[in-house]
Amino acid sequence: MSHSDGQKRSWREGCAAWLRPQSLVMLCLGFSAGLPILLIFSTLSVWLREAGIERSAVTFFSWAALGYSFKFLWAPLVDLLPLPLLTRLLGRRRSWLLVSQLGIVSAIVLMATIDPSQAELGLTLMALAAVLLGFSSANQDIVIDAYRIECAEKSLQALLASMYIAGYRGGMLVAGAGSLFLADLLGTRSGAYSYGAWQTTYLAMAACMAVGLATTLIAREPEVNPEVVRHHYTPADYGRFLALFILAATGFALTFFFSAEPTNQLAGQLHRLPLLAGAFGTFLAECLRFAAAVGVAALVIRLLVLAGFVNVAMATQSYVEPIRDFFSRYGGRTALLLLVLIGFYRISDIVLGVVSNVFYLDMGFSKKVIAGVTKTFGLVMTLLGGFLGGVLAIRFGVNSILFLGALLSAATNLLFMLLAGAGADVTLLTLVIAADNLSAGIATTAFVAFLSSLTSVSFTAVQYAIFSSAMTLLPKLIGGYSGTMVSSFGYQNFFLLTTLMGVPVLVLIIVAGRMAAAGNDPPAGSPSTPSG
Repeated sequence: MSHSDGQKRSWREGCAAWLRPQSLVMLCLGFSAGLPILLIFSTLSVWLREAGIERSAVTFFSWAALGYSFKFLWAPLVDLLPLPLLTRLLGRRRSWLLVSQLGIVSAIVLMATIDPSQAELGLTLMALAAVLLGFSSANQDIVIDAYRIECAEKSLQALLASMYIAGYRGGMLVAGAGSLFLADLLGTRSGAYSYGAWQTTYLAMAACMAVGLATTLIAREPEVNPEVVRHHYTPADYGRFLALFILAATGFALTFFFSAEPTNQLAGQLHRLPLLAGAFGTFLAECLRFAAAVGVAALVIRLLVLAGFVNVAMATQSYVEPIRDFFSRYGGRTALLLLVLIGFYRISDIVLGVVSNVFYLDMGFSKKVIAGVTKTFGLVMTLLGGFLGGVLAIRFGVNSILFLGALLSAATNLLFMLLAGAGADVTLLTLVIAADNLSAGIATTAFVAFLSSLTSVSFTAVQYAIFSSAMTLLPKLIGGYSGTMVSSFGYQNFFLLTTLMGVPVLVLIIVAGRMAAAGNDPPAGSPSTPSG
């Protein structure tokens, strides 16, 4: 919660802000951020199934996007390391942005050159290319988030967030519906697989990344804030720091993947306890598994630092100072409360969203209706909500719209209860989707602006990567058990439960606002205030 939130503007100023150059830049960068993700998930899944790949193998490809959840682990690397020649030519942010986008293009082109139906080697190569795409895309997200925060003052963060979300949704639409339409037009479909059609489709998606590349080359590099102190390190320091990250990431990955069986055994033991029977015990075991992996990574970093393997000042600046800065600016109690708020803010809509498509099918809606109403019309309403959220945040302040978005997101889940009782009513479905997606657009825009306001300009990449990972981690873990909950007590009770999940969020927003107003907010002119 920031003092700048109190700086409210007129409707004319709010609308005029859309014409700023930063707005168009964020729209285009949002497009390049939204394009790759579906090329790993739904679009690639359709390609693999048409190529005759078993469902069990197809689902493993979702691991290729783990970089999105764990990008905070290498965000310090992106924030600190200069790139030879490119950093001097383009600047700190645009150089990493260009490298990330070139990595995305290379990965998509590589996927286009691989026919997954050609023995096991083709599938293995496709998996490696998908991992490269997921890593490069997550890397791009780190840089874009930092760029957005640094390129404009806090009062414009909601506006830039709404433009970014609009571009992101547009990129997803092109990579999702657009790519499937093109592949079908080129003659591939279930039972009539054509590798050439999919190759052309993915090459076309790679060409669409020209939007992001052109924007990176044309856009201005954000000004370096004088508050940001950069140390002068030797090439050997940078090399050892890179090795530190690789070793820590390896420790995290090995612990996470090889602890699957012990986690299942622990969950079985927890299920014997009355309060931990069922999904909750499994959820707790998975949380412990994740914590153990993070602990191993932290231990590797700590031991290597103590052994003198890396420059202590560099390691401290990269991994310790961003966290210390956040807690020192807000105080321990307020900082912890804000982290809890970040982890729970989107829980209501994410948990519901996991089973939404299954719910529509169970209600008797056809795939055509689902695609037309929930996807196409839903996208329009989400974009409208994003634009509306940006203007409202400029007019009334981010904190007010943050509360409004949380209230609407929880309340609209009650409409799904009504739909569950009505059955396959297309008119009611349209009204529910309109309300739900409009509120989601408002909430998401306000939340992204809120996260930006919490981020110090001295540690933009690292702190925002931590926040953005935290905001989806808990909801996604709980969302994994949505199907179990629906099977246990039905759709209507499930939707009521997701609504109740949003109530504590409203309380957290109010309490956090009061604590900030009581003096825990950073003072004006502190390093947390970005330069314009």
